[in-house]
Amino acid sequence: MNNLAVPCDLILKALRALATPLILMAVLHTFMTANIPGRSGRKLTVLLLTNTTVAIVIGLLVANVIRPGTWGQINKPAGEIAGGVTVDPWSLVQTSVPDAVLKPLVDNNVIQLIVIALTFGIALRALKSEQTKQGKSDYKPLEQVITFLYEAIIHVLTWVIVLIPLAVFGIVARTIALEGFAPFKSLGAFILAVLLALFLQACYYLTRVKLGSWVSPARFLSGGSDAFFTAFSTSSSTVTMPITFEALQTKVGLRESSASLGALVGSNFNNDGTALYEAMAALFIAQVIGQNLPFPQQIIVILTSIFASVGAAGIPNAGLVTMTLVFSSVGLPTQYIAILVTVDWFLDRCRTAINVMGDMTVSCLLDGKQPKSAIEPALEEALAIEGD
Repeated sequence: MNNLAVPCDLILKALRALATPLILMAVLHTFMTANIPGRSGRKLTVLLLTNTTVAIVIGLLVANVIRPGTWGQINKPAGEIAGGVTVDPWSLVQTSVPDAVLKPLVDNNVIQLIVIALTFGIALRALKSEQTKQGKSDYKPLEQVITFLYEAIIHVLTWVIVLIPLAVFGIVARTIALEGFAPFKSLGAFILAVLLALFLQACYYLTRVKLGSWVSPARFLSGGSDAFFTAFSTSSSTVTMPITFEALQTKVGLRESSASLGALVGSNFNNDGTALYEAMAALFIAQVIGQNLPFPQQIIVILTSIFASVGAAGIPNAGLVTMTLVFSSVGLPTQYIAILVTVDWFLDRCRTAINVMGDMTVSCLLDGKQPKSAIEPALEEALAIEGD
């Protein structure tokens, strides 16, 4: 029976191997290619960080209240199980700088990887801005190399993702043969908890849209219905991006600048549903194995989930990849991700729809409290008075 788990073990090894280079290249690629105007860019950054943080806090709150990991007994999967780690915030700061640049890639040290990625990403962005002002284009070969490597990693990742149904079949067959259907009670509670958290996040979006823009929640939901259904069916924010962009302009009625910032630029950063799911998955597994995650460790889960979700919007099932980093950051055994493989195919579609809903929310908030049809006549009247 243990042989049924072999495909899943191999896939998890491949995901762990791809996780660190994927996040590094995703952050560098985003910094190098994203076109964000100054003032709008600052507002966009604040909105994205706020939405993602709220999503993770909602996820952790629901997981702490419902505690789905205690609803049923799940036996340990095959393989070596890592022990928990005690996180000291001050020690974390001291060890955030690696001894060597490439060491975080080898050790899967998440915090050090984030520091390296952000440092080089900001530096490359600054150099690109300087050369752009001087009319130079020396940065373009490096940008092309980063884009090429990022796309190569995604290409390899798609090969692994194709094999996930085989892993799901093996894990489910092995679990039912050895333990019956009892372990799925806890997974059922986890699914309900994630769906509840995603629903609360959607309510948060609608509240923000109602209070911070001219768009009504009804107009928002009806105008974005095509984008939501496409996101659910494809489980990819990138594939949905053109539909989201068109819906924001033609059906919701936003300005092109607001629609492009939220749907095209924000989609590279705004993965609230993915971050929420990864935070809940970490707490769920901690509850399953009886490992306590104190508040400082849950803060680390929040920070890691934010950065691990960058660049994952266009990759179906990418949450399984970045989840290995979230688990490693607080010492959770990554072997337990095999349990989540069985339900990830469904939850991935649900959280992708929330990702797209977050992109649309950001666009509406950037558009302000006055629709373009109300502003254009005012501008024409002002120009006429100035002409007189």
